[in-house]
Amino acid sequence: MIDSSPLQEEIQRLIKSAGPMPVWRYMQLCLTHPLYGYYVSRDPLGREGDFTTAPEVSQMFGELIGLWAASVWRAMGSPPVLHLIELGPGRGTMMADALRALRVLPPLYQALHVHLVEINPVLRDKQRATLAGIRKVDWHDSLDSVPTGPSVILANEYFDVLPVHQAVRHSDGWHERTVEIEADGGLGFGAAPEPMPHFEVLLPPLVRAAPMGAVFEWRPDAEMMKIASRVRDEGGAALVIDYGHLRSDAGDTLQAIARHSFADPLRNPGETDITSHVDFQALGRAAEDVGARVHGPVSQGEFLKRLGIETRAQTLIAKASPEVADDVTGALKRLIYSGRGGMGSMFKVIGISDPNLETLVALSDDTGTENEAS
Repeated sequence: MIDSSPLQEEIQRLIKSAGPMPVWRYMQLCLTHPLYGYYVSRDPLGREGDFTTAPEVSQMFGELIGLWAASVWRAMGSPPVLHLIELGPGRGTMMADALRALRVLPPLYQALHVHLVEINPVLRDKQRATLAGIRKVDWHDSLDSVPTGPSVILANEYFDVLPVHQAVRHSDGWHERTVEIEADGGLGFGAAPEPMPHFEVLLPPLVRAAPMGAVFEWRPDAEMMKIASRVRDEGGAALVIDYGHLRSDAGDTLQAIARHSFADPLRNPGETDITSHVDFQALGRAAEDVGARVHGPVSQGEFLKRLGIETRAQTLIAKASPEVADDVTGALKRLIYSGRGGMGSMFKVIGISDPNLETLVALSDDTGTENEAS
């Protein structure tokens, strides 16, 4: 018997009515359906949830992000008002840690107006609790409603959950990948009957020689262009941290996570986290297309080391009990090391800025090689 969820029944109804559904639409429904979407009804984070993000691993992550934001503020000439914006802020942990670090800079702390872009009412409540006592905090459904002005925009594990388009290469061209109902009543992957016209001319160079059956993924450029246009016009910078690849290439990376383990993305839709890897080359290209400056990408491990995470860890260890010291050491390894369980090389970091900001700390020539690959 095929497992079913309320959203699966809704998706099957839509497919029976209108035909196979593009992968991007399936992913969109799974994550943001107004009644059954994964990200509109629950707290997915932490040991009791489905996954853990870097801010939940250690306070060091958010503290260093806060100090990075301070470096941008100084590079901008220390404007009297700075909008500190986080997209998809989880429980508010990263912002709370960043603000704690920024308290040592009273002129900047007084200049801050914090904005959290969040659609999940459960997480909004947790963010309010985490940030209780912080003045000038506003919540928004999208970046569009954040007031204009000099800004630092933070996006940690934000792009990976934006719906991804997929195409499959057949002998007659590239066909959009779809989700359909299989003979046993479950969901399966298929492909549109007709190839997408002139699709080949839009493909990145590495994808043009892909073999038959290869899958190519892409996200529309609109979200990155919106972020890049804001910092271009208003001044400031954006920091994007996510797992993904440095160059646009073929490959099926659609995946689901439940209880910290991989799951079938076509089973129990709405009850697992569905993501796909981020194409950092495409992000950079979209930002450059609107006239913003791109810094990086570099690996998360390299970025955090350049910001001084190893020194910060030693400071915490020196004041800690043996048990807490072990926790700090373990968190450090997870954040900067590669290998099983490590986030250091899997996650990448890219900066997008106002063209007048020629360098960004930990991403540019003052702290390493611009456009470094890892």
